[in-house]
Amino acid sequence: MLAILRIIEDTTVDGPGFRTAVYAAGCPNQCPGCHNPESWDIGNGRLMKSEEILDIILADPFADVTFTGGDPMFQPEGFAELAEAIKRHSTKNIWCYTGYLYEQLVKDETQRRLLQHIDVLVDGPFVQAQQDETLLFRGSRNQRLIDVPASLASHSIVLFQPDFR
Repeated sequence: MLAILRIIEDTTVDGPGFRTAVYAAGCPNQCPGCHNPESWDIGNGRLMKSEEILDIILADPFADVTFTGGDPMFQPEGFAELAEAIKRHSTKNIWCYTGYLYEQLVKDETQRRLLQHIDVLVDGPFVQAQQDETLLFRGSRNQRLIDVPASLASHSIVLFQPDFR
């Protein structure tokens, strides 16, 4: 079961193209200036089965997927199960926003399991002093867009290079 704050279909702000954004409840980072402070408390979420969320995601053949929040890495077991199912049943790409750093996530077995099914990770806490509204798909300059499959394969961080031709 996952604690979910909301699911927004056909959004265009949490990654390229149309996306189904799954907002996790629960975030230990509680960044000052966060755009979604109601997501900090896991109790604000509604418990949902992975299968229920998967049905919503698969119902839209055109939208890719974004895990955001809150912080999906705060519930890594459930989101790993969901990500595995998405990859098993579709060719959708998955983006994930987290306040954790990639370097921390790869050291944790459960979070690494989730990472293995993520295409692009937006990592790092939102830092209000580094806020920059001109950045692509992130809120502050410290956050990175990471190509997760390439990073896992090379054992070093490979930044995502958007190609929106």
